[in-house]
Amino acid sequence: MSRAADNGEAADDGRPAVASDGRPAAAADGQLIEDFGLRIGRAMSWPPMAGRLAGILMLSPDPMTLSQLQQALGASKGSASEMTRLLITHGTVDRVKVPGVRQAGYEWRSDAWSGCLQYQLDQTRQLLELAEAARERGGALPPVQRGRLRDMHTFYAFMVEQLEGLLDEYRLLLDVDVDRA
Repeated sequence: MSRAADNGEAADDGRPAVASDGRPAAAADGQLIEDFGLRIGRAMSWPPMAGRLAGILMLSPDPMTLSQLQQALGASKGSASEMTRLLITHGTVDRVKVPGVRQAGYEWRSDAWSGCLQYQLDQTRQLLELAEAARERGGALPPVQRGRLRDMHTFYAFMVEQLEGLLDEYRLLLDVDVDRA
């Protein structure tokens, strides 16, 4: 292993340096990963461990197995597995086949932020469906309650429309960035 990798610097081939245990060198000192755990975890309403796992995978040049993630997180296999499932559900991580390795690998999706926004849109659509059903079934309620159901429907209809637009705009922005690269 090169000294650059031990120090957390970029490797000679331009890829991020990797520590001797297979983790990204940035994860070796832990501070950046802890920042991800606190900030992304809190902002996304994820457990801090999910934020740390997101940071590890985001910075890893290659897919990582559950065993590697477990070691990098200092977590039980069950906890590491649960956090990978959460990140897959939220659209940021994919489970992949790694050639020559028996265990599945996990990698940060190239379109992770689109996946994250798509997850938010899907959840908001479910709430809109609830609001529509509640509004239909609540027709006999007193005016105050009907008004609350109407407001709920208006809010989620607005949010779905806005999130669809944001997702479309973001994907266009990504296409422009790819064309420039």
